[in-house]
Amino acid sequence: MRRVKYLNNRDLLKQIHKSKVSFSSFTDDEYAQFDIILPSLEKVNRLTVAEAKRNRASRIGKQAYEDAREAGDKKTKLADVTPDWRKIEKTDLVFRIMTFDHIPKDSTRKRKTKTIADEHTKVNFPPFQHWKFDENDNLICVGKSHWQGGMQNGSFNKTHGRITEELGRMFLKLADRYGTRSNWRGYTYNDEMRAQAVLQLSQIGLQFDESKSENPFAYYTAAVTNSFTRVLNIEKKNQNIRDDILQENNLNPSFTRQNENVFKEDKEKLAEFYKSIRRPKADY
Repeated sequence: MRRVKYLNNRDLLKQIHKSKVSFSSFTDDEYAQFDIILPSLEKVNRLTVAEAKRNRASRIGKQAYEDAREAGDKKTKLADVTPDWRKIEKTDLVFRIMTFDHIPKDSTRKRKTKTIADEHTKVNFPPFQHWKFDENDNLICVGKSHWQGGMQNGSFNKTHGRITEELGRMFLKLADRYGTRSNWRGYTYNDEMRAQAVLQLSQIGLQFDESKSENPFAYYTAAVTNSFTRVLNIEKKNQNIRDDILQENNLNPSFTRQNENVFKEDKEKLAEFYKSIRRPKADY
């Protein structure tokens, strides 16, 4: 099993893409890779086509550069293997369009809908379609998320995919490393915090929207922080209940409650001391 040494946005984005592709269907496997993300087909114009060509040229160059480095070629430069974006054909581009058009509607899900997503069946990540130009310069659909089968004769399916094993290991590594931080590692229920964080990541991991950000690491870190804090608040609440019951029965509460009482008494004594030595302001 391959070990995850460190986490970075590039590897995270790669595994997120692979996971989402497993929930999708394409007329050809090469159309699974997109060159630009757009909110609608109306945004496909001369400027976005040029941007898609630049993105495609950059991606091809980076991949060729990494392959050369892995092969032991240290003389290859990124500029030497990056193709000229002007020479890329428009028919080679793939546009990812964020849309709910192929997602069935669900009127029983929510009474009051605030967004388009509320009107459709709940899915595990923002749905999309892949489009490209054909030889006649017409846009055709070549892929759909949450779909199984052909573009015309297929059907909606949101359960036939799965996250990659590599992304799962990244979730485990992220939760483990976060649990070793100085402000968390001292808690006796640290394992429960990590387990809750992994569960949360597995639920919202694919909800990251690449069209809005290219920083999934920050998105996942925020989710882990919320999970750790949630467990901490629950444990504190339960501990306060136990301490109250113990005190009501004339028993010693936890050391945390005892220390809080000591600190409270010391703070009150210190406040009285400063109050007693405070000198009145001189009258001039």
